[in-house]
Amino acid sequence: NLAWDQAVPLFVAASGCMNVLRGFQDGLAGAFNDKTGGQEEGYSGHASDFQLPVPTAQLKTLPSMDDPLAVVNSLHQIITGTGLHADLALPMIAVVGSQSVGKTSVLESLVGRDFLPRGSGIVTRRPLILQLRATSAGNEGQSKAESQLEWAEFEHRPGEKFVHFDRVRREIEMETERVCGSNRGVSTEPILLKIFSPSVMDLTLVDLPGLTKVPTGDQPKDIAQQIRNLLLRYITPKSSIILAVSAANTDLATSDALALAREVDPHGERTVGVLTKLDLADESGAAIEALQGRVYPLRLGYTG
Repeated sequence: NLAWDQAVPLFVAASGCMNVLRGFQDGLAGAFNDKTGGQEEGYSGHASDFQLPVPTAQLKTLPSMDDPLAVVNSLHQIITGTGLHADLALPMIAVVGSQSVGKTSVLESLVGRDFLPRGSGIVTRRPLILQLRATSAGNEGQSKAESQLEWAEFEHRPGEKFVHFDRVRREIEMETERVCGSNRGVSTEPILLKIFSPSVMDLTLVDLPGLTKVPTGDQPKDIAQQIRNLLLRYITPKSSIILAVSAANTDLATSDALALAREVDPHGERTVGVLTKLDLADESGAAIEALQGRVYPLRLGYTG
């Protein structure tokens, strides 16, 4: 309850952003039209020329003032391409953890689908802004298309619905490769993914690259610092709730996620602990003590 007591005012406050959102959209569209002469195909020119961060087709509709989360999601949608998404302190849940700690399983459990890339080393190399939107149950008499209640949409593929979640995984992999290349480097440019389903809650989460200490292969030598700086951009704002993922079969005192969260949230007021791999925990009861908050207390507690 404490988590939502803190988060709800942030979402409610977003409803006051409607005029700002309208002005922001109008300003972007106006600047875009000034540069392109009203052409919607985009503006190509020198690197210093203005470029609209999102297609104008996505600026035509505004969310209802009665749905603050939709307003926040629209703000995410508009500013994703500007590079300011992490700096404007929009309400979100940031998921942090070391590599191979089980962040993927945590996110997929929220959706009920396998849709994220898996593998060894750094798999998440770009921030993934994941907007979950609950849909209502279908009604009798609907067509097959109308009764399709579970699908995904990418910001960079406007107007296209992904109904097969293995295609969602492949699209994330291809889009990551397009921006980051094949050298296992990371990028601050996010991927925005919306999932519509009757089995999800309305949430906005950000999946971030896993913390690492040693570069491998042809990774940049400062890869550990790059990832650390990227994570700090998302978890430092007080409007972010930190989902710190740690493995239950390791000493919680050595958790990289909790250590990083403590730097920006020293009193544990907006950090939620998540313990994975409980089936691999020893029988000493250390995992139970961790879940009960006896090892590293958090105001919002732990789940596993």
